[in-house]
Amino acid sequence: MLRPLICLTAASAALGFAPAAFAQAPANNPDVRQDRRDIREDKRDIRRDTGDIRQDRRDIAKDRADVREDRREVRQDLKKGDKAGAAAERKDLARDQRDLRRDKRDLGKDRADRRGDKRDLRKDRRDLRKDDKK
Repeated sequence: MLRPLICLTAASAALGFAPAAFAQAPANNPDVRQDRRDIREDKRDIRRDTGDIRQDRRDIAKDRADVREDRREVRQDLKKGDKAGAAAERKDLARDQRDLRRDKRDLGKDRADRRGDKRDLRKDRRDLRKDDKK
């Protein structure tokens, strides 16, 4: 008889304190809701930018391998005396180098974008803390 009474008392006490423990900011404050929404969106942007950065790094590694391969083939064609083959390989080499430069620029833009998103995230978190203190 005593044990069920203790369990019932503990459960009601836990339920009684639970709403007070989680009520940190007023739910109807539009600034808090907007700050939280901004934080979620910034985190999504950071994840997308990180994925783009990974993809750009993979592309750069592939392009560097292609450039090495094209240079090797140009040397082989020149060694054999195949000027037409070397010219074709030089065109392919120039195309791969352009692609490499484009991927490096894209990587730089993605990194800058991610830095900006991280800066926004820190600002939104500061604003949220300020709103929580009010």
